[in-house]
Amino acid sequence: MELRHLRYFVAVAEEGSLLTAAQRRLNTSQPSLSRQIRDLEAEIGVTLLERQARGVVLTPAGRVFLDHARLALLQVEAAVEGAQRAAQPKRPVLSIGFLVGLEVTWLPHLLRIIREEVPDTEVTLCSLSSPELALALMRGKLDMAFLRPEKQSLGLTFKLLANEPLIAVLPAGHHLASRKKVRPQDLASEIYVSSARTSPVLQTVIEAYASTAGITLKPQYEGENISSAMSLVASTGGITLVPLYAQNMLTPNVVARALEGVPPTVELTLGYADANSSPLLLRLLSRADELIESVQNQSIIRYAEAQY
Repeated sequence: MELRHLRYFVAVAEEGSLLTAAQRRLNTSQPSLSRQIRDLEAEIGVTLLERQARGVVLTPAGRVFLDHARLALLQVEAAVEGAQRAAQPKRPVLSIGFLVGLEVTWLPHLLRIIREEVPDTEVTLCSLSSPELALALMRGKLDMAFLRPEKQSLGLTFKLLANEPLIAVLPAGHHLASRKKVRPQDLASEIYVSSARTSPVLQTVIEAYASTAGITLKPQYEGENISSAMSLVASTGGITLVPLYAQNMLTPNVVARALEGVPPTVELTLGYADANSSPLLLRLLSRADELIESVQNQSIIRYAEAQY
């Protein structure tokens, strides 16, 4: 089995068509691609794809193989980049990813620990959605990331940092803004703005909360991320649910209110690739509990404990 077999299979599986994969992604002919897929199936001894009139679909074995094939290709890409970096040694580099707005809470404490461990470390930062952060970790583009425990993230470990309570964000002039807490029933009668379009983990938490409360939260508007959702709240007069850390991102025209009763929580984790053998990463992971304790002493966390 060669890497090209894996690349060909992944392309066909993602495109759902031998012809489309051959023309758009692989620059080869359909007969040649079909032969390569048959050779792969023959070597494995199972059928991976079912040929249909309008394309191909994965068999159960094909779905399992697809996850592992993707991971194998990602690991090869990471290995190549790692070798290239090793051949040109420079000052230590650490690439860190954050959910948008989360760096305000965690980065100052993390930087202190990094400087104590290796003072001359070059730190690069990026802000992405949680699924994008998980993919960047799998590809070796990031050393560590503050994200949700994403499913289907092969080869990653997620260390729990905090269970973040959800809060309601609404316009400053909203009739519910005068209350200290918002009831679930109040949410059901208002314009609901989804803040979880690019966060399946957060979306699952919100759906479970609505189901338990016996309400329906059908988004009339959907933001690309929490920041855009809060902008939609201000412009539409609606309400959205966001993790507590989003208080760092509030603008003057919106306010945050606690949810009445026991609020739903969403896990915030520190993610990293199991295959990442960076000595600096290992030293930082050994001080993760210290990082958590430092952040727990911040005002926003004390606010959470007081309110919930």
